[in-house]
Amino acid sequence: MNPPLLEMRAIGKRFPGVVALDNVSLTVGKGEVLALCGENGAGKSTLMKILGGVYQPDDGQVLVDGRPVKIDNVTDAMKLGIAFIHQELNVLDNLDVASNVFLGREPLIGPFKLIDRKKIHADTEPYLKRLGLDVSSWTRVDQLSIAQQQMVEIAKALSLNARIIIMDEPTSSLTLVETERLLKLVCELSEQGVSVIYISHRLGEVEHCADRVAVLRDGKNAGELTQNEVTHDCIVSLMVGRDIKNFYVESNAQKTPGHLKVRNLRSSRYPARQVSFDAGRGEILGFAGLVGAGRSEIVKAMVGLDRFATGEVSLGGETLPVGNPRAAIVKGIYLVPEDRRGEGLITGMTVRENTTLPSLERFASLFLINRNRERKVADEQIQSLKIKTPGCEARVVNLSGGNQQKVVLGKWLSMDPKVMILDEPTRGIDVGAKAEIYRIMRSLAAQGAVILMISSDMEEVLHVSDRVVVMHEGQITGVLERADCTEENIMQLAVGKKITAAKAAFTN
Repeated sequence: MNPPLLEMRAIGKRFPGVVALDNVSLTVGKGEVLALCGENGAGKSTLMKILGGVYQPDDGQVLVDGRPVKIDNVTDAMKLGIAFIHQELNVLDNLDVASNVFLGREPLIGPFKLIDRKKIHADTEPYLKRLGLDVSSWTRVDQLSIAQQQMVEIAKALSLNARIIIMDEPTSSLTLVETERLLKLVCELSEQGVSVIYISHRLGEVEHCADRVAVLRDGKNAGELTQNEVTHDCIVSLMVGRDIKNFYVESNAQKTPGHLKVRNLRSSRYPARQVSFDAGRGEILGFAGLVGAGRSEIVKAMVGLDRFATGEVSLGGETLPVGNPRAAIVKGIYLVPEDRRGEGLITGMTVRENTTLPSLERFASLFLINRNRERKVADEQIQSLKIKTPGCEARVVNLSGGNQQKVVLGKWLSMDPKVMILDEPTRGIDVGAKAEIYRIMRSLAAQGAVILMISSDMEEVLHVSDRVVVMHEGQITGVLERADCTEENIMQLAVGKKITAAKAAFTN
């Protein structure tokens, strides 16, 4: 019997105050799609970073083709045919697409060893077409959406001709169409003999593409499921060891329509398109649409992060200045951004520092910060959101992606939000933590807050929203009441079609 392509035996990894991995073992066969599941902080990303050369294990060994190997860095991993698509994007946004795809592997020509730019662009185009990414290889990455940047990372992995591709939450920023294309690509890679380790909290995807599922819990092996055993309930049972059937929480909040009014708002990305809508106190208003529809741009314009934005935003009858982030914060309008590491956190700082950063004046006396008061607030958020951390003085960079998201959420929750805008709030969040975040959203709504939620997760949009605003190419194509919220209706509006179920976005 041939040995597995990959074996990880009794892997251990420790960080200050945390045992991230404890005697974890994993095998992957040639051409196998292995789904790796577990709650945030279970050790999935740490295990894969060891395989990808980002971390070195404290215990255990890695074998490829039955032979022990030492992976001291990313280059060693690449030489072994291991490619890692990280959950947090690792693109250089000041370079174009082709330069990112062949970064560090650029072909050189001539006596002066100059980069053969013509070749790298010609070689990049087939990978973009294979992924259905309709952008030029000459496009600078900072001009792409998060989803498009994710596809550039996947193109880079494909260009390596990898034997093992690690995909860490690869669809967290993708639309339904892009997700379907990626899952089809995973199947194609498997048929070509490429092994895929697929990490995802979207269990429907896991059921669709996995040959086998390995589950980690609290840094240890929790069990495995063969293909015919893979079901949503079985995976969840191994992941969390508890019943989370009450996954969604129905609304019981008293609603006050029209408390938040947005009129004729234009973003710099779609300066010719006006957006107007109302949202009520006690309401969760979902925003759906394809990538590039302009949802994130509009909410950024609302909170003053787009200095070229024009229009009007009013809360409780009081008009707020557009283009002034401080004014939005003072009025209790807060944004939890999609890009948590780039826009929501300072990862080199502690949980305490990140939690209290937007409201330091609350903790200041005679120009000195009261650390004890900061710790008290940070500890309250850690307990409330069940953030897995050794304590509030732990650096955010050492937390898992899902726990980093909770820190972003916690810093605004500590400030009594009046309007909470959540852009992809459960991106990279496990099923247990999703339920917690939904309950927090409902609790905020019940206290009279306005909740705006942008999500590319159709299941989330359908089950959490009281109403759904659908956008297409920078404008609202319609609003669906709860009874009319179906996947078909949302997709029709998302591609710009008119349907009878759609309502107006606001009333004068």
